[in-house]
Amino acid sequence: MATVKVDIVSAEASIFSMRAKFVVLPGEAGELGILPGHTPLITRIRAGSVRIWDENDDEQFVFVAGGILEVQPSAVTVLADTAIRGAELDEAKAELARKHAEEALQDIGSNLEYATARAELAYATAQLASIAQLRRRRGN
Repeated sequence: MATVKVDIVSAEASIFSMRAKFVVLPGEAGELGILPGHTPLITRIRAGSVRIWDENDDEQFVFVAGGILEVQPSAVTVLADTAIRGAELDEAKAELARKHAEEALQDIGSNLEYATARAELAYATAQLASIAQLRRRRGN
């Protein structure tokens, strides 16, 4: 079966690089499914789960906190604001971040503080949703 080269990079490091049969990403308007030979595309992605089925049909999982997606017929590149492999997601840390963001929303002094707290809440909530999705897929 045909494959496509998939690279996920963040400002800190290359998170994922291998060939895949299928990729699902959180596009701004909904999930995007990418197969080898896909029409070229550039779009923004939102925070959420990137699911990748490798050449052995094993599902790989990466959390991204937004970024840019470039698709070419033989390559998929994700330039993520932040990217974390599924195995490295920390539910307790994400839950604590969500709690702090919700508390910050109660004590807002300016529009900038409000926007920052809302962004932190959205990030933590997306991370927790990704962890829950990963658990369901693994049967935990």
